[in-house]
This record gives sequence, C-alpha cells and structure tokens, in this order.
Amino acid sequence: MNRRQFLTGCAALGTAAVLPQLRPAAQTGAAGSRMFRIDTHSHFTTPALYKLSTARGVNQAALADWTPAKMLQQMEEGGVATSIISISDPGVHFGDNNAARALARDCNEYAATVVRDHPGRFGFFAVLPLPDVEGALREAVYALDTLKADGIGVLSSYEGKYLGNPHYSTLLEELNRRKAVIYCHPYCAACGAQTELTDAQNRGVEFVFDTTRTILSILQTGASARFSDIRFIWSHGGGTVPFITSRLANVNQKLLKGALAELQRFYYDTAQAFNPYTMPSFKKFVPIDRIVFGTDYPLGGGSAAAVAKGLRDNGGFTDAELRAIERDNALGLLPRLRT
Repeated sequence: MNRRQFLTGCAALGTAAVLPQLRPAAQTGAAGSRMFRIDTHSHFTTPALYKLSTARGVNQAALADWTPAKMLQQMEEGGVATSIISISDPGVHFGDNNAARALARDCNEYAATVVRDHPGRFGFFAVLPLPDVEGALREAVYALDTLKADGIGVLSSYEGKYLGNPHYSTLLEELNRRKAVIYCHPYCAACGAQTELTDAQNRGVEFVFDTTRTILSILQTGASARFSDIRFIWSHGGGTVPFITSRLANVNQKLLKGALAELQRFYYDTAQAFNPYTMPSFKKFVPIDRIVFGTDYPLGGGSAAAVAKGLRDNGGFTDAELRAIERDNALGLLPRLRT
C-alpha cells in the first residue's frame, strides 16, 4: 500500500466513525446540529410578575428561575436560532390599571434588554395591560416603535371578553393599520367562575377551549374580516378548531369567503400539537405555510428537540415542508429575523 492509499483509507475510516454520530443530531435537532429553527412560542417572566402570579394561585414553577442563559442552553439542544419570548397567563393586569401599565412596561423593557444583549437569538411579543384598552394602545405604540417588539402578545380573553368583543375594536384598528403580528396565548376564563375545576381540568381542557372560543369570537363578530391585515398566531394548534371545523363553517354568513377560508388564513403554532393523535387533523386542516414552530418552553413540558422529533415522527412532512414550518414561515411573518 502506497502513502496515498494509506491516507485515503484512514480518511474513509474516520468519516465512517463520525457520520453515525452526526446523523441523529441533524435529524432530531440535538446538541451539535446547526441552529436554524425559530421558536415563536416560548415564555419568560420577571420577579415582580412571578410573585404576583404565584400569590394569585398560578402555578408556573418552571418559570421561577428563568434566565436567558438557561433558555439559550435549551435552544442549543434543540437547534433553535431564535426564540420569540412572551408573557403567558395570567398577563399583567391584577385589578389596577396604573399598576398593570407599569408592570407591562417593566416586562417589555426587560424583554427588549434580553433581545439587545443577545443579538439574533431572541425576539419578543409585547405584553399589554388589557383589559385597559387606553393603556394597551399606549404600550403597543411604545413597544412597537421604541422597543422594536416583533409583535403583540395577548391572552384569549380578559374578564370574560373574547378578542372579537367590540371592547377591543380601537386596539385592533391600530394594530390592523400597522399590519401587526398578534400572538394569542390561552387564558382559563372559566377558572375564576368554576371553583370546582382542578388544575388538570384548567390546563388540560379549559385552555384549549378558550383558544377555540376566542377564534370563534373574531369570526362571529366579523373582526377577522374587518381587521384582515392583522397576522394572528394561535397557540397549541388552534385549540380544538382543527377538530370541529364543520361546526364553525356557518358561524357568520357575512364572511365573503366563508369561515373556513378565514380560519386557514391564520397562523397556528406546533406547541403541544405535534403528537400522533393531533397531528393528522392539524396537518389536514392548516396549510403548510400557516404552521409555525412553537414549543411553549419552559411551560407545558415542551422542548425544541421534542417538538422537532414529534414533527418528524408524526407529521409525514417533506424536508421542504419541515424547513417552512421550522423556519421559513416565521421569517415571512417576522422579516427582521432575516438579518
């Protein structure tokens, strides 16, 4: 064997030894894979908000020690280039408008600092002091214009009013004028009224139903058509919407293209919707270009690696479709991330 043959043989052996380790990483998004995913559904908190939420019985222990460093570690393990962070339930309004405005500003300033301190790795959806619409309008303008938020984060309902309620029309008009992205996280509206509900019922049932109720609200009132330039992202695959489309088809006869066309114009994230039972209906109902990658991290037991694996195992997507879901669709919504 001459020298060239010997070196070629060594190179081949080295490649064979390395490739079996690299393939699983690339397929599952594990550590060592290239960072490319965009997670549109991940959460943060601040000490003040966490203390207020906990005092009111909200159990979100996974947020207790949230830090950007811990978030970045999870992102590395799941191949996530950028996470769009937002405030989860119960929001920032605890009965006092002025206090809610101050708390919303504190949360948004903190999120903007995280984005600034980690270029390219984070974005944020600004929280608003709803149901205080006047305060929400001011905070939305400040967050979008000054803090450069990527969009607005809202809950599915506030004090029993869903997003199609005329109470929110002024806010929606302004966000429609701006062609803003509105990311919606569920809130358990029934939790305060039905004291016999367990935490498992709240999180397991009422959350997904509340997303469905608020989607129905904007269809039924015609808000989806009036404010058609808003890009809505619905959490958790749209609640129960993909399973009850036949019941929603005729909720508003005045929608020119019909309710189903309106529903398929919205965006839906994959958080908790990537399992083998949900995915078939979700995929059949939602167009590929309207699905965005979302994890719900650190809540809901989601991680980017688990969601990526679920999409591959249960979705039957092509490589091009997965690329759209995991990155390209979000870039269309949030072009700032292209840079």
